[in-house]
Parts: sequence; structure tokens; C-alpha cells
Amino acid sequence: MKSFVVSLTTSFLLGLVPVCLHAENPKNVPQIDFLAVDPHPPRDPGFFDAFRQGLRDLGYMEGRDIKIETRFAEGKLDALDGLAKELLALKVDVLVTDSTIATAAAKRATTSVPIVFATTADPVAAGIVPTLGRPGGNITGFAVILSELVGKRLQLLNETFPKIKRVAVISNPRHPAHPPAMQELEKAARILHLNLANFPIGSPEAFEPAFAEIRRWNAEAVFVFDDAFLDFHRERIANLAISARLPSMFGYRLFVDGGGLMSYGPDLADQFRRSAKLVDRILKGAKPGDLPIEQPAKFELVINAKTMKALGVAIPEAMFARADDVIH
Repeated sequence: MKSFVVSLTTSFLLGLVPVCLHAENPKNVPQIDFLAVDPHPPRDPGFFDAFRQGLRDLGYMEGRDIKIETRFAEGKLDALDGLAKELLALKVDVLVTDSTIATAAAKRATTSVPIVFATTADPVAAGIVPTLGRPGGNITGFAVILSELVGKRLQLLNETFPKIKRVAVISNPRHPAHPPAMQELEKAARILHLNLANFPIGSPEAFEPAFAEIRRWNAEAVFVFDDAFLDFHRERIANLAISARLPSMFGYRLFVDGGGLMSYGPDLADQFRRSAKLVDRILKGAKPGDLPIEQPAKFELVINAKTMKALGVAIPEAMFARADDVIH
């Protein structure tokens, strides 16, 4: 059987300790490897389980029809390259990744094993694939077009807090899609007459100094870009924003589950479930490069009412009415 790699990106998922879910699996069943930035279950956001559920929905039973091997990086981005090589050494059939950074590591590690990313921000701008319609090579998956979403998120923040004029942007300097997304965000800010300042955070030690700078800049709100590293530290970001009395806007509900105020973006769990269908097609003979990059089918606005009370701010009833979910 040809070697295939499925890459579940988005969000979530490499482990420093090899984990084999079924040590006694028959040798003749296909093997799927999962590479993630997030911590090992059950401390992860649940995206790995969503992917496994997608496989079960298609009739795959672990141990009978497939074998799954995982690596969770526990937020250590520098470990991804080594973890990707570990998985590839296992002669896998598909490699699944959970984020842009994990996908980039998988791409550096192989040009032949099929890679499926469950979520990647702007894969064309990030240099993952040349086009969405025909990615070519050994990679396909689900894309979040960050540059198209950031303006909508800033607009929602502005509608919720119309008096705010100074917004601090938190980005990851190692994320290849953040510079073009920042350009789009600045365009939206000019239309909304908002002042932006970018505060890059690329290491765990940088959070407190960055928020100290944000306070000195007299920011009135925080806008956080999509990123697996920032996702991993979502509770820390949310708590720092609350301590600074700053309303916060994020891309995914997992941030709001972790204490953030608002988010608008795709349902990532749904993307992980749906990525199993791409794996299924590859296992049945499809070439990854011939499978168009898919985009989210579901978007949701989520508000954390508990955080609203902690901040001492008011959110218009009209915004609550538009929300897909309110966390109390």
C-alpha cells in the first residue's frame, strides 16, 4: 500500500510521548497519523475525538478497519518537525494535522505521504498550497480564509462597543498568514475609524510583557488572530484581558469557552468531523492534490455572559439576539 499522511491542523494536537491507541491492531489495516499542537486528551479541546467520530460515522472501527497513531506537541511548536518525522517513520497511509503550523511541519517532512489538514488559516498565503481549487502535490484539507474573516470580526466588535477606538491586536510572529491578515484588518479599521496596534506574541514568556505594553498603549479592546499557539494559551489570554478590563474578540468558540468575551468563526469540531471524509477518499484511491480545499460550512457568533459581568461591560440585546450561543 502506498504511504499516506493525513494532517489535522487547526488548532490542536501533537504529543511529546508517542501514543498508539490500539497496540495490537492487525498489520494489514490502513494507518492514520494525527499531528497536533494541543495537549493530549482529555486536556485537548476535543477536536481529535471529533475526527474519530467522523471516521466512525463512515463505518471505520479502530482496530478492525484502521489504526491511529498520535503525537500531541503540548504547545511546543519547535517539537512539531521532530514529531512529524516520528509519525512518518511509522509508514503511515495518511497524516492528519490540526493547524497551519502543524501542516507546515508535515509538509517539510514529506512530499509523498498524503496530508489532510482539518483546519489551516489561509493555506495559499501561508505557502501550504498554490491554489484552493487544485492544491496539487500531497496535501488537501479545510481552509479558514482569515483575511476574509478579520474584517467581519472587527465590525462585530465595533457594533458591540461603538465607543471603543483603540484596539490591540495579538498575533503570532511565526504564523505565515498573519501579516496579510493584518493588512486586511487595517483596511477594515480605517473604514470603522479605529486605531490598531499589533502586539506579536511568539513564546509563553511574552504574554505578560505584551499585555503590559497593551496597557501602556491605552488599548480599549483586544483582537486575537487565529493560531494554534495562541489557541493553546487561550485561558491565559482571556484572564489577562479580564485583568486589564479589556473586551476581547476571538476567532473560535474554544476561546470563549476558555473565558474570552466574544468569538466569530467556523465550527472547528465540524471541520474535524468532515475531514474524515477526505481521509476516506484518499484511502479509497483519490490523490490529495486532486481534492479541492474545502471551506467551513458553519459559522457561529458566541458570547460569554460571565466574562461580560467580570469586565463590568454591557452588550446590546440586539447582539445577544444575533448570537448562536451564549455561555453563562
